[in-house]
Amino acid sequence: MKKKILWWAGGVLAFFLVVIALLLIFRSRLLDYAIQRVVAKVEAKYPADLNIKNADFVDLNSVLITGISFVPDNRDTLFVTDSVYATVSIRSIFRGSLVFKRLEVRDGYLTAVKKENQNNYSFLLEGNKAAPPDTSSGEGRNYGELLNRLIETAFDNVPDLVDFNNLNVSYHSTHRTIDIKMPYLKMDDGHFDTQLAIRTDSLVNKLRVTGTIDPGKYKIAANLYATGQQDIKIPYIKDKYNAEVSFDTLHLSLTDKTFKQDKLTVRGRGQVSHLVVNQPKLSDEDIRVKEAAVNYVVTLGPDLYVIDSLTEVRVNEVKANVYAAYHNADAKIIDLRVKTGQMQGSDFFNSLPQGLFENLEGIKAKGTLQYKMSFHLNMDSVDRVKFNSDLDASKDFKIVQWGNTNIEKINGSFVHTVYEYGKPVRTFVVGPSNPFYARLNEISPYLRNAILTAEDAFFYTHKGFHEEAFRQAIAKNIKEGEFARGASTISMQLVKNVFLTRKKTVARKVEEAIIVWLIENLDLVSKNRMFEVYLNIIEWGPNVYGAKDASRFYFGKQPSELNLAEAIFLTSIIPSPKNYRASFDSHGNLRNWKSGYYRLIGGNMLRRGLISREAYDNLYPNVQLYGRARDLIVTEPDTTSIQEDSIKYELETIDLLDF
Repeated sequence: MKKKILWWAGGVLAFFLVVIALLLIFRSRLLDYAIQRVVAKVEAKYPADLNIKNADFVDLNSVLITGISFVPDNRDTLFVTDSVYATVSIRSIFRGSLVFKRLEVRDGYLTAVKKENQNNYSFLLEGNKAAPPDTSSGEGRNYGELLNRLIETAFDNVPDLVDFNNLNVSYHSTHRTIDIKMPYLKMDDGHFDTQLAIRTDSLVNKLRVTGTIDPGKYKIAANLYATGQQDIKIPYIKDKYNAEVSFDTLHLSLTDKTFKQDKLTVRGRGQVSHLVVNQPKLSDEDIRVKEAAVNYVVTLGPDLYVIDSLTEVRVNEVKANVYAAYHNADAKIIDLRVKTGQMQGSDFFNSLPQGLFENLEGIKAKGTLQYKMSFHLNMDSVDRVKFNSDLDASKDFKIVQWGNTNIEKINGSFVHTVYEYGKPVRTFVVGPSNPFYARLNEISPYLRNAILTAEDAFFYTHKGFHEEAFRQAIAKNIKEGEFARGASTISMQLVKNVFLTRKKTVARKVEEAIIVWLIENLDLVSKNRMFEVYLNIIEWGPNVYGAKDASRFYFGKQPSELNLAEAIFLTSIIPSPKNYRASFDSHGNLRNWKSGYYRLIGGNMLRRGLISREAYDNLYPNVQLYGRARDLIVTEPDTTSIQEDSIKYELETIDLLDF
């Protein structure tokens, strides 16, 4: 029995020795066969030639491959390298394929070139030669399918061990030049490490990238660190958006992907530290965020782009769930929702980006806040746009310490400076010590009510915002394709004038909204006081500020003495006070087009019971100028023509106002 076992073992050993001997004898042929299979597979899939000059075993399972190039049909060479040293899976050779266990590449060059309408790289995304150029579902391109193919192509070609030296990637077109130098790239057991020097035109970034990768599960996590003296700067932002964006650390990850029913869903995380953004339309200063992060769930499909509501965005300490969707199958539909949990008021103010809201920096608060916003727009029915925005506070919420600006200062006398184009043009006291200051009861009810009717009819009942007016403004601005209409309440105009610069930036509008919310919801200032301050600081002409100054400038009287026609005229120029002269002809008479405004405001005042029927019946669009305004406006003091024009306007207005 013992002899039989020894004989059997010896036979098995002999068999394996024969196999190894045959493998050693024929492995070069097997390698050539495997390489031919790989080349044939690549060239069948892509319109390109994969050239390999020579491949030889240098030991039992290590191969040296030289003269590798990848050349698209009738295009510039895409990739070339002098040598690749690889440890190959012997089992894969028997299957007619090449699976690299270890891959060492020296002096590799990947060069993407775009000349006019031709390039040497887009074929990689087009798939098989026989496939149609547009692989999307329906008429539009399916970017979910496109991205899924790109992810799988990249991950399926990742070896186990990598040791690259002197890799160079470049992109050249008529308008762009990108050069990436990678002195090394090492990957072992799913961990990778590399350094990069990236030149995009004149901008150079130096960084290190480390992370982990699991090709089988399509997972990757990468960390980018600035290694030079400067932070990492995003290229081309300045040219395209007139902005500059930089950071010192960035984390990006893909944790999961699924592709079902022509839809790709990807999940992952992003985090950035010491983010700096400069864009004049956002803010006139650098916006600085200590840390921001996003846990994202994004779906792409035919005519569909969705940021799932599971997506969480964090700015410093404040977190919010975000949902955004764009459908463009039958109609272009946009949805946006933002919702925070209960957050501490102190966390909210501490998390506001530095340089974005100057007046709010340093505020300390007690209690909690919660924000909700929803937006829905169908481009086929813009007038039905929906918008809701709510910031709710707990019952114990209050400001325990003001920061850069004491918002409650408007309850007493304060010094106000008027700015134009960022420069101060006039400074005056808003309070009784100023002889041009008028208390609310010293201003004609005609003027007060005309302004409320024209500017903010619900001032005394709303909490600083008029959502319906805002919704209508959104609809009009979308249809006009530009900022054609605002939705400012008197509360918002007051805050803009007292606390903010006149620059139209996104930051200023958001800061304005927050300050208005604080004033109105915490009852920091009464409505009467707000209206009184508003009437004493708004502009009404050339260096004319406040109701008393305006009354004396145009009519040589006190604001309490203004009649209805004078009040409506002063109301009419509030939106554009510097164009006050355009309201008059050379004789000092109101122009014909003012009749429509008088009819509108007077009619609304009558319907609301703010003026009597008699006052309305006696209203016509004309005023008598006195004082400085007359000297500036009237260039032909012909009393005859003035009388004739006055009669003409009176007759025309009787026609217009009769209903």
